[in-house]
Amino acid sequence: MSKSLGFLSIATGLCFLVAGIVFGTLGGIFYLFPQDLRDLLPFTKLRPLHVSSIIFWILFTAIGGLYLYLPKHKNRLATKLGLGQYMLLFTAAITILGCYVAGIFGGREYWEYPPVLGALIAASFVLLGINFYKSIRHKPATEPWPVYRWMWFSGILFFILSFAESYLWLIPYFKQNLVRDMAVQWKSYGSLVGSWNMLINGSALFVMEKISGDKTAARKPLTYFMFFLGLFNLMFNWGHHIYSLPVSNTIRYTAYIVSMTELLILAKIIWNWRSSLTHAKKHSHILAYRFFTAADIWILLNLVMAILMSVPAINLYTHGTHITVAHAMGTTIGINTMLLLASVCYACKRFLGDFTASKLKLLNRGLYLSNFSLLIFWVALIGAGISKTVLQTGNPNLPHALLMQQLVPWFVGFAVSGFGIASGIILIIWPLLASILNRKNKQQLQKRQLQPS
Repeated sequence: MSKSLGFLSIATGLCFLVAGIVFGTLGGIFYLFPQDLRDLLPFTKLRPLHVSSIIFWILFTAIGGLYLYLPKHKNRLATKLGLGQYMLLFTAAITILGCYVAGIFGGREYWEYPPVLGALIAASFVLLGINFYKSIRHKPATEPWPVYRWMWFSGILFFILSFAESYLWLIPYFKQNLVRDMAVQWKSYGSLVGSWNMLINGSALFVMEKISGDKTAARKPLTYFMFFLGLFNLMFNWGHHIYSLPVSNTIRYTAYIVSMTELLILAKIIWNWRSSLTHAKKHSHILAYRFFTAADIWILLNLVMAILMSVPAINLYTHGTHITVAHAMGTTIGINTMLLLASVCYACKRFLGDFTASKLKLLNRGLYLSNFSLLIFWVALIGAGISKTVLQTGNPNLPHALLMQQLVPWFVGFAVSGFGIASGIILIIWPLLASILNRKNKQQLQKRQLQPS
């Protein structure tokens, strides 16, 4: 597909990542401010601004990887479809953030914008699906698909299906029944996360194959097993979100068995890949290698937490506390963001050339600072969640204001470490954006040089 469109999408995603970490840092700091200062930018606005910005960072960057890694085709209609897809998603993203700032809501948790804007997101993914099909249809039918193509295909398809499902609450049959409404809401949200995980993991496997030079890596039985396990997880692991609802025990048992198990397989694949690389291959793509290593560590940490949170007796106390937030942050920043940044670093080096020494230094500093700060942030959130659970269990009549005062030391910890995460991520984003923008400047300069004087 078009490299220009791919890098445009990635650059847009990086900008949304900056917005997301700024809103997230403000949200953490505002925990410590008096109420009158919090009213200047209330948490009811900061939270959706942060969450939506991070979601759009994931979507734009994952889609940008598809445009860069799928076979190139020069069909003008496909190019128009790609631009149309980008504009629909970009228009939706900007409008959604604008609605939050203006205090215009109307949706559900995580999708709190007016529901009509969801049509833009759905339409953009329909166009993406058409473009995906157009890019691979010319391949010989006898040539088997590598697993990352199946992941991209499944991610696009299930995003469309799950996104449509997340709006079933607009139908009275679901809206007027609390249990049915909540079950469908969390089912669709869990599947949506699984769908963009498919897009991210697909790009990660593509990059690992290209770095290693081993084309069999994406066709091994273990890799296909990971795909099918992830697909099964996408469709069924959401059940652990609704243990408290009066749903069928079959849903609970299935969710408990499959919940987050694909993380173990992904960790195994990355570990095997790292072990198979020669020193020369590691050095040639050292940044991508280091981001993959960071993601592998966070996969294992979050796997332990996910298994514990999936135990119904534990989930009863942890659900809705800061422990849930710790798991979400560890997954979103530690796994998804590290995998996406590994992909971006690989794409920049492959298509734009080597990083300068100064950029390489910033990227490495950002990598270590963001991951060290994230570890402190993660531990502080877990500490806050455990403390809240203990206080609520031991003192059920304790006023919420007094309970929150007891957690202030933990809030200080994750507010300070949140600033460290933001600083580290910005150190990473700056040289990546500079490389992408410099590509555009080089192209313009080359066009001028080719023009007759």
